Amino acid sequence: MITAKEVTKHYGEKIALGGVNLNIPKGSIYGLLGPNGAGKTSFIRIMNQINAPDSGEILFDNRPLQIKDISSIGYLPEERGLYKKMKVGEQVLYLAKLKGLTTAQAKERARMWFDRLDMRSFWDKKVEDLSKGMAQKVQFVTTVLHEPELLIFDEPFTGFDPINTNLIKNEIKRLNSEGATVIFSTHRMESVEEICDHIGLINNGAVMVEGPLLEIRKRYKDGTYSFTTTVPFDFEKNTVVSQGESHTGYQTVLKLDDYPKNLMIDLVEKGQLIAFEEVLPTVSDIFIDIVQNGPKQHSL
Repeated sequence: MITAKEVTKHYGEKIALGGVNLNIPKGSIYGLLGPNGAGKTSFIRIMNQINAPDSGEILFDNRPLQIKDISSIGYLPEERGLYKKMKVGEQVLYLAKLKGLTTAQAKERARMWFDRLDMRSFWDKKVEDLSKGMAQKVQFVTTVLHEPELLIFDEPFTGFDPINTNLIKNEIKRLNSEGATVIFSTHRMESVEEICDHIGLINNGAVMVEGPLLEIRKRYKDGTYSFTTTVPFDFEKNTVVSQGESHTGYQTVLKLDDYPKNLMIDLVEKGQLIAFEEVLPTVSDIFIDIVQNGPKQHSL
């Protein structure tokens, strides 16, 4: 859906993007990650044609990005932009018409979304009278109302309690299942693991790693394995990461140099092995590793 080719952006002498190359697959939920000041917002603003790149090119669905493509993009920025003195319903309709919907289309879709997200009481309220979470729901609706092909969410869960966070996560996944490509930028790594299938990590204006999330987690595996056994038993102290009792048995997490084939065979022969798995690093672990040490160059 989006291909970036050597995209650069400077603000004075500061390099925001230093030749970024990214491929965001059509139909994916793509986590665009990076520490503060990494260049994520600059890249998002270029995709939305708020800013232009100094050089390089953005392709939208395999052709150069054009002004008309704005109607195919829904953007929820980190900095919220609702008019505080305006009534919610009037504002939703106004913004929908800017995206090309007729008044009748906008009203029908808005009523559907307000029912879906339990927002019926918001319609005649002013934005300034809403809580932060309520206003965030309104902004979410204005982002998706015109049914764009590409949805860009920058910190979409700010201001939400856990119930509404799960509600919006489910809506994002549903929109994706119905054909929308989603770009998802957040510092909540647990949300990335839950809903993203691809990620790209930018640091200091450069792409550190990108690709399918599972492949990247496998690339950064570090020899950690989890054993669940019927009885506790001793391992070498320098290999044990953690030990404890679970509802299914005794769990031991080890960090080993080699695949523990012989250990597994021994536990199976003794009838002690209940479960075994290789523990892949979390997105948070990978994020910290890359930012501190740079990307790994080895193959999967």
